[in-house]
Amino acid sequence: MKTALLVMTLNEIDGMKVIMPKIKKEWLHEIVFVDGNSTDGTIEYIKSKGYRLFLEDGKGVKKTMVDALNNIESDVIITFSPDGNCVPEIIPDLIAEIKKGYDMVIASRYLKHARSYDDNVVTAFGNWMFTNLVNLLYSANYTDVMNMYRIYKKSLVFDLDLDKESTYATPERIFKTKIGWEPILSIRAAKRKLKIQEIPGDEPARIGGKAKLQVIKWGSAYLFQVLRELFFWK
Repeated sequence: MKTALLVMTLNEIDGMKVIMPKIKKEWLHEIVFVDGNSTDGTIEYIKSKGYRLFLEDGKGVKKTMVDALNNIESDVIITFSPDGNCVPEIIPDLIAEIKKGYDMVIASRYLKHARSYDDNVVTAFGNWMFTNLVNLLYSANYTDVMNMYRIYKKSLVFDLDLDKESTYATPERIFKTKIGWEPILSIRAAKRKLKIQEIPGDEPARIGGKAKLQVIKWGSAYLFQVLRELFFWK
């Protein structure tokens, strides 16, 4: 099983310098970056280390992620942020767990002893609300449906229509924002009754840079997706 680390960046130079040296290349078959056109030296750092880089070219970050996936050899991917929120030391644990036959393994911030040091009252409530709503509506058993830090089969992106603009177009248009695919991945994996596991994974506070959360817009768009999935995707 070949594993690619798919690293998402947008002006994360401070975190990059701290986090990337902790990632051992022997853990992974590929390390690939998707960058939203950083201006703080992140792109130059990526190039200086010889990593593969896919730059967002106006089609949107999700399209760039799909382009990257279409050009890697790996069977499974780990979506990762180098802003300090993802603990690199548990990468081998994620890989070991998915090798047991799971389709997806999530690094849960709320499982057992794990906790988020980056949460505030609003984000903590939002994560709790969405996780419990997905569990209720889709007969799932998640503790963290929102976290991007997870490992899953690359084929799920295409099997679950995460590569299709129609999955996001309506909520993005209504709420004038751009959203990620982690919540809808969690929902559709549950609807398909895929083999899902979680392991504890702390979320440390971010290192430098600026948080890119759009709490109201993202929350509204994700809630729209959660409810729409009851009727529109089989």
